[in-house]
Amino acid sequence: MLEKMDIERLDAEAVNSQKQRQVLYAPRKKIFPKRASGGFRRFKWLVMAITLGIYYLVPWLRWDRGGYAPDQAVLIDIANRRFYFFFIEIWPQEFFYVAGLLVMAGLGLFLLTSTVGRAWCGYTCPQTVWVDLFLVVERAIEGDRNSRIKLDKEPYSLRKLMLRTAKHAIWLLIAVATGGAWIFYFADAPTLLVDVFTGQAAFVAYSTIAFLTATTYVFGGLMREQVCTYMCPWPRIQAAMLDEASLTVTYNDWRGEPRSRHAKKSAAQGAVVGDCVDCNACVVVCPMGIDIRDGQQLECITCALCIDACDGVMDKLGRERGLISYTTLNDYNANMALATAGGTQPIDPARVRTADGKLAATLRHISLASFLRLRTLLYAALWSLIGVGLVYALVTRERLDVNVLHDRNPQFVMLSDGSVRNGYTLKILNMIAKPRVMAVRIEGLPQSSVAIAGIEARSDGSFLVPVEPDRLRSLKVFVTQPRHASTDQVQTFRFVIEDTQGPETKTHTATFQTPGSSK
Repeated sequence: MLEKMDIERLDAEAVNSQKQRQVLYAPRKKIFPKRASGGFRRFKWLVMAITLGIYYLVPWLRWDRGGYAPDQAVLIDIANRRFYFFFIEIWPQEFFYVAGLLVMAGLGLFLLTSTVGRAWCGYTCPQTVWVDLFLVVERAIEGDRNSRIKLDKEPYSLRKLMLRTAKHAIWLLIAVATGGAWIFYFADAPTLLVDVFTGQAAFVAYSTIAFLTATTYVFGGLMREQVCTYMCPWPRIQAAMLDEASLTVTYNDWRGEPRSRHAKKSAAQGAVVGDCVDCNACVVVCPMGIDIRDGQQLECITCALCIDACDGVMDKLGRERGLISYTTLNDYNANMALATAGGTQPIDPARVRTADGKLAATLRHISLASFLRLRTLLYAALWSLIGVGLVYALVTRERLDVNVLHDRNPQFVMLSDGSVRNGYTLKILNMIAKPRVMAVRIEGLPQSSVAIAGIEARSDGSFLVPVEPDRLRSLKVFVTQPRHASTDQVQTFRFVIEDTQGPETKTHTATFQTPGSSK
C-alpha cells in the first residue's frame, strides 16, 4: 500500500489555456465617420479631385507624334514593347528610366514620411482616395453619421433596401469605371472603349476590368480601414522612417489634460482643468475609428481630420487652435516638460499660459529645423541626384542604335580568285517615329569592298538603307579583301552608319578573319 503524500501544486498556467485564449481575428466594428470641415478637409478634397482626375482622364489626352506613332499622350504599348509619355518614348532596353523613377518614388516616400509622417496614407494613397469617394456616395444617399447609424440598426424595410441598393449600385459603377480606366492605359482609349462595349475586346481586358472592379468595391466599400490596418505593410515600415523631428498628428495633452466635460464648473471648484472638453469630435470624424488622444497608433493615417474637428470646437469655446496639431516629438516633449515642471509634477495647463490666459511664448512650435536635418537632406540629395541623372541621360540619349554580328560558321570564305570574304549581320534600330535613310560604309580595312544583299552601292562605296519608323532593320553584309591585302593577323575595322537627314552617326567596331588569323 502506497504511503499517502502531499503533492505541492506549482504556480503555473499554460499560455494558451482555454480560459485565456482569445480569438485570432476580432470581428469588424463598423465605423461611421462624420463629415469634417476645415482646412485639412478642403485640402483632401483638392487632392482627391486632382488624383481622380489624373487617373480617369489621362488616357484620353492626345499628343501628336506624327503619322507613324500612336497619338495617346500616355500609353503602355505592350504589344510593340513601348512606353509613351507625352514627348518621351521608352524602349525595352531603356527600362532603367522606369527603374530610376521607381527608386525616386521610394526615396520620395521616405523623404515625405520622415518629414511629415504618413502624409501619403492620409492624402494620396489610392485606398484613402477611393474610400473618401465611396463615403461621399454613402453620405449623399444615407445621410451623415447619425442617420447612417440609425439606418444600420433598423430592420430591413423597403426604404432601407432601396437606399442600400442605390449605394452599392453606385459603388459598383465607380469600381467598373476604375477597372475600365486602367485598361485604357494599355491601348488606344477610344478604340478600346468601342471594342469593350461591342464585345470585341480581348479576354484580358474583360478579366482586368472584373478583377479591379472586385478589388475596388471590396477594398473601398466593404473593408475600408481594415486594408490599412491588416493588409498594408507601410504602417509597420513607417516606424523606421520616423524620428524625433518628424511631424505627426498629435494630441497635445500638456494643454488638454485633465479633460473635463464641465470645465467651467470644475474650474470654479478650484480643480485643474485642461482645454479638452471630452466631446469626442476628434473620434467621430476619424475614418479609422481611433482616438488620437490615446497617442500614436498603427492605425492612424495622419489625415488630420481630427485637427479640423478639434479646431472647430476650440473656435466655439474661444480658445486657441492646436489642441490637436502636427508637431514633432521634440517639441511635444519640451512643452510637456513645461506643463509638468520638468516631469516632477502632474500636468497643469496653467504652467503653459501667461497671467492673462494666453499660451506662453516659451512653447515650442514647428520650425524650419524640423525639415532641414541630416536624414531629410540626404534623402533630398539622393532624390535630386537620381532625377538629374535621369534627365541628363534622357536629353543626351541617342535615337540610333547599331549592332554587328560576325558569322560564326564559316568565319571566312576563300573565293576562287584567292580573296577572303567575311559575312556580317548588321542591325540598324531607328528609335524615332519617322522614316530615316542611313548611309552605311566601312572604314579601316585597306583595299576592301562591301556588298549588302538587295542594295546597290553608290559611287563612293556607301549604301543608302531606308529604315522604317520605330523599327529594326537587319541586313546581310559581305566584306571582301583581296589576297595580297590579307594578313595573318585579325584585323579590326569600323562600320559607320550616318543619318542622311540628321546629325546622328553611329560606329561599331568589327573584326575581319583570314586563314592565317584563325590558326
